[in-house]
Amino acid sequence: MMAMPKIDTSEWKEFRFGDLFELNGIKQAKSQQMIPTVEPDGSIPSVPYVVQSRYSNMVSRFVDRQWLIEHNEPPVKGNTLVLGVTLNACSYQPYEFGASQVITARSPHLTFYNGFFLAAVVEKHVAQFDYKEKPGIEKYKSMLVTLPVDVSGEPDWAYMDEYMSAVMRESEASLESLRQADGEKHVVDTSWWEEFIIGDLFEKLQLDVKKADFNKTFDVSEERTDEFDLPLVNAKHGNNGIMYFGRESDFETAEMTIDIVQNGAIATGDVYAQPQKTGVLWDAYLVKPKAEIDSAFTLMFLATVLKKAIKDKFSYDDKCVWDKAKLLTVTLPCTSDNEPDWAYMDEYMRNIINDANNSIDKLR
Repeated sequence: MMAMPKIDTSEWKEFRFGDLFELNGIKQAKSQQMIPTVEPDGSIPSVPYVVQSRYSNMVSRFVDRQWLIEHNEPPVKGNTLVLGVTLNACSYQPYEFGASQVITARSPHLTFYNGFFLAAVVEKHVAQFDYKEKPGIEKYKSMLVTLPVDVSGEPDWAYMDEYMSAVMRESEASLESLRQADGEKHVVDTSWWEEFIIGDLFEKLQLDVKKADFNKTFDVSEERTDEFDLPLVNAKHGNNGIMYFGRESDFETAEMTIDIVQNGAIATGDVYAQPQKTGVLWDAYLVKPKAEIDSAFTLMFLATVLKKAIKDKFSYDDKCVWDKAKLLTVTLPCTSDNEPDWAYMDEYMRNIINDANNSIDKLR
């Protein structure tokens, strides 16, 4: 198992959960027993269905998205913590989902990475409730949670985000000792991996600013707020490539993309997975796999190997423009048909996330 970034919890502080998150309940679905289960293979637009459970990230099965809409039970927007109404369970749901009898907890500070961090921490705190003292919105609101803080004594959202991002970066340094996705912890023989031309697997997106009189001084924010809620990629090293946030109405956006930084003294050639809706500010661009990829874990795997393939090929004096990057090759695990093994990449990164969550669980 790879070494996890060290955490010092001695300076963490308690916060009232209701002061940090907006909580809303989702009632028991009237037609829950009738919802058809589908396989998440892309043949039918499906979403995970979340219920009160301590297993499988609270996902009971996958259901037909359109069926939910037609029966007035539309999917719930992702990027939220989910808690049980009467069961002490917590999970992070990055994408839209169907749900029954759960509570959502939202914050403008929530991101893909710190979402997993917070779910692991909050789950420890909800364990105080049991069958006799059932949880609920009011109890969750008054619940105290212990979190890392910044210099002003507020929750250090950036640290939580960076910690989970660091977990992904650690995997980059450990490619030579990859573990099998079956959990047996055997070292993978990468001799069966194959080289692919980057431009054959990815296409660059052309995303523009829609606001005609756009002014950086007034139209972006370094803090994520209700108004400025759209992550913007730019020449940023670290923090998953995000330095600014904009209004979604001001930018063309895309989801399930990979961010490549083309400029910057340090950041040139950095690569980051951007599964959430994202816009482009400057000095970076978004590429999208030509294959239909619906897993953020697969994106993270791809971002890791892409960075290995391109980072040392470019510099501040030799920008990482797409016309050059797309001609390079990247080595990926393959199926028996010599096609990229997307399922393997997904499962491997899921195991990395599980390792990270297990380490958080062991925090003193």
